[in-house]
Amino acid sequence: MSSSLFHTLNISRQDILSRLLDLDVVSNNLANMNTAGFKASRSNFQELLNQRTLEGITLASTQGLMQQGALRNSANPLDWAIQGEGFFQVRLPDGTIGYTRDGQFLLDSSRQLVTAAGYRLIWNGQIPDGTTDVYIQPDGSVQVTLQDGTRRIAGQVQLARFVNPSGLIAQGHNVWLASEASGAAQVGTPGAANFGMIAAHAVEQSNVDLSSEMTRLMSLQRAFQMSVRTFQQTDTMIAQALNLRKG
Repeated sequence: MSSSLFHTLNISRQDILSRLLDLDVVSNNLANMNTAGFKASRSNFQELLNQRTLEGITLASTQGLMQQGALRNSANPLDWAIQGEGFFQVRLPDGTIGYTRDGQFLLDSSRQLVTAAGYRLIWNGQIPDGTTDVYIQPDGSVQVTLQDGTRRIAGQVQLARFVNPSGLIAQGHNVWLASEASGAAQVGTPGAANFGMIAAHAVEQSNVDLSSEMTRLMSLQRAFQMSVRTFQQTDTMIAQALNLRKG
């Protein structure tokens, strides 16, 4: 029996698996459409070649799309959004530094600013007891109002930027990690050269484009159905060939 049938079977199998992985990426984008600061991802595929023939495709990497999301107003004084380049720096449980665009912060029991996942914001300040209001300036300086009405600067928030932010590695909980592809973090003051500014009482929304993701989802479903049909028909042809040999 010609090996071309088994070759076709293997290619259609690879295609089915690749479509499923791509479907996971699209599904994750759609599931996080309303997650603050979320960045959509796309799948990068690569052809598999041997010395003579094409052996199908495989998922080479998943790339984050770091375009700015739309901003919406918020009544919460601890909701901060980055306009332009940059990430908030947070301390992960293992001590490493993570990077996020989600600026919806909370105060923990130690009056430290934390994300919804409990990761502490890295900044050189602390919200003092008796604070009645918090306001962050575009340059990252955090101003607080105390119970007696006095105002003072409680600290400074700096941003981190990367030469290739698409090379960041998704860690989970809307946090990214630096990699060789992204380059080392460059830390600076908001509003400085190549750094975005921070908007108070604002939330950066997800940059997921619903229409393009739904179009991609429908295209994937059709392609998956075609791959399954090819696999089934090739399998049937192999079975018939085997039966003819037995006969």
